[in-house]
This record gives sequence, C-alpha cells and structure tokens, in this order.
Amino acid sequence: MRASRRAYVASALLASWTGTYLDLYFVGKGLYAFPKRPFPSVFSIDIFFTAVVLPLGTVFFLALMERLSRLGRMGLIAALSALAAALEAKAETYGLFTHTAEWSHWYSVAGYGLFLSIIWEFYRRFQTVD
Repeated sequence: MRASRRAYVASALLASWTGTYLDLYFVGKGLYAFPKRPFPSVFSIDIFFTAVVLPLGTVFFLALMERLSRLGRMGLIAALSALAAALEAKAETYGLFTHTAEWSHWYSVAGYGLFLSIIWEFYRRFQTVD
C-alpha cells in the first residue's frame, strides 16, 4: 500500500508541475489568460488550479483508472478531455479564462487527452520501479 501511495503522490506532483509550466508557457505566449486568479500581482496563472485542483483531480482520476478495463480507461480519458474543454468554455463565461482568436477548445481536448495518458503511464511505471 505504501508503494501505491508514493505513486499517487509522485503522479499528483507531476500533474501539478506539468500543468503549471504549460500554463506559464501558454500565458507567456499570449494564447490565453486568467483574468480572475488568486494573487494576481504574483502569479500570471491560476495557481489554485495547478497547485490544488490538478493534484486532487489526478488522485481521483488514478483511483478510477485502476478500477476500469482498458476500454473503460480509454473512454474515461476521452470523456474527461471533452469535459475539461467544456468546463474551460464555461469558465470563459464567468470571466475566469480568456483566449485569443487562434485558440481552439479542440486543442484542450487533445491536450488533456495526452496529459491524462502521460499521467496514467507515469503512475503505472512508477509502481513497477518502486
């Protein structure tokens, strides 16, 4: 059980760091912005999302993935990727997120799909190493 806990923590940290650096990159490129965010004078990104929401969401995601078949895992990744893009679009209506005309929410679907797949693979491999 202890090895599994370490894999969860390592995966949550990877998700948080990856999300933080991707947000910093895309905000720096001017592709999107977070107008309403905690500590706006310090952070150009929504640090609450990358430091709290992503790690906790990752742990729940991994716990669900462990209980599913291969086809179920593929379906969950596809569904969560689409949900993330839909929530991103909803966040725009509340002024939490803005993007340039070049941005497409399909980028988010593909990006979250890749992100979740990498996190799952990292989690699986971490368990075999540990």
